[in-house]
Amino acid sequence: MTNILIVDDSPTVLTSMRQTISRGGYTVEDCRSGEDAMKKLKTGYRPDLIITDLNMDGMDGIEFIQHARKNGGCRFTPILVLTTESSQDQRDRAKTAGATGWLVKPVEPEKLFAVLDQVLPT
Repeated sequence: MTNILIVDDSPTVLTSMRQTISRGGYTVEDCRSGEDAMKKLKTGYRPDLIITDLNMDGMDGIEFIQHARKNGGCRFTPILVLTTESSQDQRDRAKTAGATGWLVKPVEPEKLFAVLDQVLPT
């Protein structure tokens, strides 16, 4: 079963994303901060895909991606940014940090599953 980690400081977004992704047959774990997600990754948890918010208190999505790529054992794990931001500057920063792709909230389930099909290994 494919494991997906969602990192977002909004309980509403976590619940919505968890329900949507679970309906697609994926196993979902979630964390409410970049710090909590890094703790989880450092315990050996290895998701097949990570979806992270960009704007979070404490460690933001860019910092989380950088840490996950260097210290979390997720060097090659696809990481998608899910955010309300749409500026090219933010996209460039996320890509430089190691993001695989970008989704704008709210994301339609069909679009989400199309992106998951693209980035997850078969």
